[in-house]
This record gives sequence, C-alpha cells and structure tokens, in this order.
Amino acid sequence: MTQWSGYLGLILQGALVTIELTLMGSVLALIMAFLAGIGRLSRFFVLRALATAYIEFFRGTSIFVQLFWVYFVLPLAGISLTPLQAGVLALGLNVGAYAAEVVRGAIQSIGREQYEACIALNLGRWQGMRHVILPQALLVMLPTFGNNAIELLKATSVVSLISLADLTFQAQVVRSQTGNTLMPFTTILVIYFVLALIISWGVRSLERRMARGLDGVRV
Repeated sequence: MTQWSGYLGLILQGALVTIELTLMGSVLALIMAFLAGIGRLSRFFVLRALATAYIEFFRGTSIFVQLFWVYFVLPLAGISLTPLQAGVLALGLNVGAYAAEVVRGAIQSIGREQYEACIALNLGRWQGMRHVILPQALLVMLPTFGNNAIELLKATSVVSLISLADLTFQAQVVRSQTGNTLMPFTTILVIYFVLALIISWGVRSLERRMARGLDGVRV
C-alpha cells in the first residue's frame, strides 16, 4: 500500500506540471488568438498576411512536429528552451492559431448597427473595438475558448515525448516500474476528466457573469 501511495504521489506531481502547462499555454494562446484574430481584420495588408500565415501554418502542421522543432531545432539557432518552455510555446502557438479564427468570427458576428453606433458616438476604430465590439464578441467567443482550453489540456500529453514529467510521462514511469497498466492510466484518465470539468464549469460561470445586463443574451 505504501508503494502505491508513492506511485500516486508521482502521478500527482505530473498533474501539477500538466496544470502549469495548461495555464501558461492558455495565456499564450489567448494573446496569439487576439493578435492574429484582430490582425486578420486589419485594413493593412501586411498585418493581414502575417496573421493569415501564422494561422495557416500552425493549423496545417502537426503539434508533434511543432514541439520537436521548438525543442530540438531552435537550439541550432542559439535558442535553447527547457522542456517546460518548449511545451508552453508549442501548445500556445498551436491552440492560438485555432482560437484566432474564433476571435475573427465573433467580431464579424456583431451587427453592423453596433459599428454605426460607435461612429455616432465619435469613437475611433480602436476605441469602438475596445469598448463596444469586443465586450459583446467575447461572450460569443467564450464557449469555443472553453473547448480550446480543454483541447490544450489534452494536448499537454505530447510533452512526455521530450521527457517533461507531466501526467502521461509519470503514468508511463509507474507502468514501467510496476508492470501495472490499469492503475496508472485509469488514474490519469480520471484526473484529465476532472480537470476538463473544472475548465467547463469555469467558462460556463464566466459566461453567466458576463451575460448579466446584456439585453437579449441568454446563457
């Protein structure tokens, strides 16, 4: 029993790494999503082209290849990253590319009358975007952002390939030391599920809070 308690401790240590990866990767993904999503709507061709190139590249290539490239190829250019940094960078950039299209679509879904109201109030383009358009668009983005966060959580398992001791890596360690597959992988299955439920609950709660006071919005 003491032996299995020790192995459970290993898996819980992996859970902390997975949570850390998810949180930091989500922050980077959100930053990239808004930069690229709004960039796709820019009046400047160069910004639109850069945003489109980023989105298409990271959506069109494998997360495994992206992770290996960040961890093994960047050092050849003098940029060495720890496994955690490489995991956050690869996951954040990959998920951010998908979320960028969510940002673009949500902004475009806001009715033309809202843009006309910004003009009537003599708000500049960025003032109107910040104070009128984005607050409404964010409510549209949230459900899909929640899905993106859960996808990022599940994708953290790829970092075990570069020997970062996340949930999946620690489960493999336990399996190799005990010869038992059922216990470690059932444990991490439950932990991933619980973490995904927490994300879903948090996003849903945020949706309800943001929807208060917005006429015609029901969550």
